[in-house]
Amino acid sequence: MKSTIHVRVSGRDRPGITAGLMALLEGGGADLFDVEQVVVRDHLTLGLVVEVPEDRGTIKELLLYGWENDLHIDFEPVDGPARHSPPRFVVTVIGPSVGPGAFGAVATAIAESGGNIDRIVRLSRYPVVSYELAVAGGDRDAMRTALGSAAAVHRVDIAVQLEGITRRTKRLVVLDVDSTLIQGEVIDLLASEAGVGAQVSAITAAAMAGELDFESALRERVRLLAGLSADLVASLAEKIPLTPGARTFVATLRRMGMRVAIVSGGFTLVTDRLKQELDLDHAMANELEVRDGRLTGEVIGPIVDRARKAEVLLDIARAEGIPLDQTVAVGDGANDLDMLAAAGLGIAFNARPVVKEAADTALTVPYLDAILFLLGIRRDEVDASEPVPVTGLPPI
Repeated sequence: MKSTIHVRVSGRDRPGITAGLMALLEGGGADLFDVEQVVVRDHLTLGLVVEVPEDRGTIKELLLYGWENDLHIDFEPVDGPARHSPPRFVVTVIGPSVGPGAFGAVATAIAESGGNIDRIVRLSRYPVVSYELAVAGGDRDAMRTALGSAAAVHRVDIAVQLEGITRRTKRLVVLDVDSTLIQGEVIDLLASEAGVGAQVSAITAAAMAGELDFESALRERVRLLAGLSADLVASLAEKIPLTPGARTFVATLRRMGMRVAIVSGGFTLVTDRLKQELDLDHAMANELEVRDGRLTGEVIGPIVDRARKAEVLLDIARAEGIPLDQTVAVGDGANDLDMLAAAGLGIAFNARPVVKEAADTALTVPYLDAILFLLGIRRDEVDASEPVPVTGLPPI
């Protein structure tokens, strides 16, 4: 006869504890069904589900092992190995800080949605605090609604994703440019130089909020730039600052072997420079017509609008042989909606309300590399992957 028991082990962590336990169980003829271990600040918590012969004294040997190694070990009979696996989710919590109030609200929302937290892992301490919660069971839609309310009250970002292979095997990230990869809207900067800032800003705001047709709004704004020096436009493009964390974000994706693309309703004068500077794989944007060294106020070729952005994502994924469920799209405006919907994971980054509501998840922190945490990448992994400069060696 055998009994199935849940063994719980806790105490100060040190090398050899798990190995010793497994050797003891092996010698006692036990079968191992499940094991999970967590270490927090050198304190071990280890859980095992094992089937042990009732006549071999394995439980007594485990208690003796605990006494000899200053470990607390207790037991609980269980019905046997789990026969069915409930749906599993990953809940990511991100914010400038995540206090007990926010954490408690997250835990309450998960429980009320029928889910159970299996594991909690801290992903980062900077530039934001983030945690990943492994959740078993629950209703996904109810969980998202409840967690959305908790996020609004406690001013944190919370994402709910179905756990599975595709979450951990993303291969393509497509980014919007203005107010996503870079700070601000390029056309507003150009309009300021041309003395038509107020007119263009008003049109930009209405277009990004989805109140105006994007193509008509873009052509109207570009016409206001007629006569602006192309050299001035190029020099301004070089001065536009990247969003904080953008270099780390892109560099980390590249080191992971992922393809990175930008698609913009802005202009090639900016995206071509970004493609070269950040070593991107693809870039698509609108081309301003230049004649005699000045902008004519017209755009060459088809406009990169909402529909075209989604088409570009599909075209790149097809060309690279990447399934859509392994793609990520990031944007902030209404013209990004189709692209976000087409991707396996659509992320609204400091976005307008209409975009936040439509996207799979939203981030409101000002750091682009916080997206890495939604992909399950820890900050220490990012830091460890950064190349270390080598000095004092002769030139090759």
